[in-house]
Amino acid sequence: MFYPLIKKVLFQIDPEQAHEFTFRQLKHISETPFNFLIRQALPTKSVDCMGLSFKNPVGLAAGFDKDGDCIDALGMMGFGFIEVGTVTPKAQEGNEKPRLFRLVEAQGLINRMGFNNKGVDNLINNIKKSRYGGIIGINIGKNKVTPIEKGKEDYLTCMDKVYTHAGYIAINISSPNTPGLRTLQYGEALDDLLSAIKQRQNELKVKYKKYVPITLKIAPDLTEAELVQIADSVIRHNIDGIIATNTTLQRDLVKGLNHCEQLGGLSGRPIQLISTDVIKRLSNELNNRIPIIGVGGIDSVIAAKEKFAAGASLIQLYTGFIYHGPRLLKDIVNYI
Repeated sequence: MFYPLIKKVLFQIDPEQAHEFTFRQLKHISETPFNFLIRQALPTKSVDCMGLSFKNPVGLAAGFDKDGDCIDALGMMGFGFIEVGTVTPKAQEGNEKPRLFRLVEAQGLINRMGFNNKGVDNLINNIKKSRYGGIIGINIGKNKVTPIEKGKEDYLTCMDKVYTHAGYIAINISSPNTPGLRTLQYGEALDDLLSAIKQRQNELKVKYKKYVPITLKIAPDLTEAELVQIADSVIRHNIDGIIATNTTLQRDLVKGLNHCEQLGGLSGRPIQLISTDVIKRLSNELNNRIPIIGVGGIDSVIAAKEKFAAGASLIQLYTGFIYHGPRLLKDIVNYI
């Protein structure tokens, strides 16, 4: 009810400062009797996926709550699941500021955050303190200073630490803001990474007597041949799901708009069709063998339905949530 007014104020200040201010307020409100201001009662629309039961199929995408600072507040809004991160083994500052830009006319964002986070141990501590009863996905990446040829070790380190605290684990190899990271999506590098991750998953399953699904988050900027190869790799290595997609480097739909020239990944409405097309092509290739979590430009009930129609089993919000607020989540859950 109050979000249009709140948004008008927040959009007058720097995007990253607005985000940090909002998080401080949400965290405070969630711990007081005034949490009714952010709480939404949504119908349960359960979805079974990857061996997990989601109370509804609409989640929050990684990048929004990197360090798990606001899990309880976001949970009160009714998300069926919350994906925190991307988190790395060691804390890192990320890229230089400013690094987040609004493309208001397009309802989009460009970010070059660079996996800024306080490290995996801090994230785990926040998850332990959380009272959220839904599924928490943990999105993991590599530190910028880690050479790409040793990146696998960072993913395995994070896996070891988050395994018992995660509903599922997302392997992020598709951010455009860590140099060389996207090369892990291709050929032998991808097979080597997935092989090591699957082996570690099996070891941790035995150690903890708990199976935690693994998902792979991919970029939208892939050729048909590259998508076919990724689909083949995830099937061969028995990966549990694919998250499609991350942000795009394309700028065709935002040319001429303020901030369109900024480096980084573009998200929001301009990526809606690109992401949906990737999901459709992936779905045809996977033939229901592996579920897809759809993310990218979901800013309405129709956009959400298009993701499901293209083959997604679950969806995630990010930029659309910033532009439209909690009501977007409520409308989607009510009308899907």
